[in-house]
Amino acid sequence: MAKVILGVTISLDGFAEDSKGSVDALYPDLDTLRKTDLLQESIRTTGSVVMAWKEFAMAEDPDWFAGNYEYQVPIFVLTDMPPEKCPKETDRLTFTFVTDGIKSAILQAKAAAGDKNVTIIGSASTTGQCIRAGLADELHIDIIPVFLKAGFRPFEDIGNKSIKVERIKVVNLPAGRTHLRFRVVK
Repeated sequence: MAKVILGVTISLDGFAEDSKGSVDALYPDLDTLRKTDLLQESIRTTGSVVMAWKEFAMAEDPDWFAGNYEYQVPIFVLTDMPPEKCPKETDRLTFTFVTDGIKSAILQAKAAAGDKNVTIIGSASTTGQCIRAGLADELHIDIIPVFLKAGFRPFEDIGNKSIKVERIKVVNLPAGRTHLRFRVVK
């Protein structure tokens, strides 16, 4: 059965973005990471992606995604307002700009993914929204050995109810990156 996988990379002190909203310090190993079995497995098992506008806007040219982004699948972008011009699409990569919240985005992404997983590319805000709404089946957390000292923490505003998780996997990756997988107990 397909799962909703919430992925986020954090610093050793728990920040998913620095104080300017940048994730640059968390991806010193991006070229190496793309070649790992872990990311290749995620690419093979992902049927659609949900991301926040912020992640979408990281590409200087939105047309870059077509043919270049790791996940060549339908992408659902959380936003307050869709762009005036839709970025370039392919027969596999399409964009849907979702203005009515994360629940709607995930429902649409599940329908598009078929029997494959929905991967949520988590910013600090998206991560909190997803956890508060109880939408994730698994958490995939990468920890990078760097202290950002300030910024945005993804698990800071997840509500007051206790959330139980069970560890599934721990993987040491190049550049000191540690990958942790947890199943959300529902």
